[in-house]
Amino acid sequence: QVQLQESGPGLVKPSQTLSLTCTVSGGSITTMYYYWSWIRQPPGKGLEWMGAIAYDGSTYGSPSLKSHTSISRDTSKNQFSLQLSSVTPEDTAVYYCSVTGSSKHRGQGTQVTVSS
Repeated sequence: QVQLQESGPGLVKPSQTLSLTCTVSGGSITTMYYYWSWIRQPPGKGLEWMGAIAYDGSTYGSPSLKSHTSISRDTSKNQFSLQLSSVTPEDTAVYYCSVTGSSKHRGQGTQVTVSS
């Protein structure tokens, strides 16, 4: 079974770049037709899809976030990453990585707080 684990800083200052990494086990990020996503949930709000990277390295982003979101991968480490630039307190959320393929799985999430 595929397992995902998010990692990154719990606290980021406004205007900085947030970098998160998702480490995947039990499956390869290059498995055909699998899509690896980042999702977040701000306090008191619903889930927001941020973007994804596909098995072939193609990337997709939410139109509302695309200008300051970047998703990449390291196939040698079986990891994919999120970079969110120019963060504001409104980017405070629990961030999840997930996969959609023959089945769906999501990590436990990591809390990120944007504050000076």
